[in-house]
Amino acid sequence: MTENAPVAPWYRQPWFWFLTIFPLSAIILCSVMIVVAANMKDTMVTDDYSKEGRGINLEIARDRQAYDMGLVGDLAFHHRDITLHLETSDGPADYPYLVLNLYHPTLADRDRTIQFRNEGGGDYKGTMLQDIDGRWYYDLRGPDNTWRLKGEAWLPAENGLTIRAEKPVKG
Repeated sequence: MTENAPVAPWYRQPWFWFLTIFPLSAIILCSVMIVVAANMKDTMVTDDYSKEGRGINLEIARDRQAYDMGLVGDLAFHHRDITLHLETSDGPADYPYLVLNLYHPTLADRDRTIQFRNEGGGDYKGTMLQDIDGRWYYDLRGPDNTWRLKGEAWLPAENGLTIRAEKPVKG
């Protein structure tokens, strides 16, 4: 190479692009991540950890009460109508109403609450306002909130869904 050889401009130098492409891509990716983080809600994060920790013992007591009562329920889905037959170890359950909470695993704005009215003989009926599809966590409670049946299911269950009280873990 001689001293009089023409030198290409900086933007045509391969080493310039090789050395700048990685820092530029990191800056662009960082900017995108900041925009996404600023615009998304943290629905799975709670601010009051101690309050939730104290509430765990209450939830375990509700699970134990349901287990002691021998609660077993059969849910049947007919489009947006849901029927529930609830039995205890003493026979059909007799509550004025029951509340079924359906929690979406990741999106809190899709959570649903369904109130069942007593039809007699342990049978209850409820109606959903919107169709439901996919994986859900369920939580069935009585009007006095002293027991609960909880679990996970893919809904709507075509052949129905049997929910029963499991032996609670020690807390």
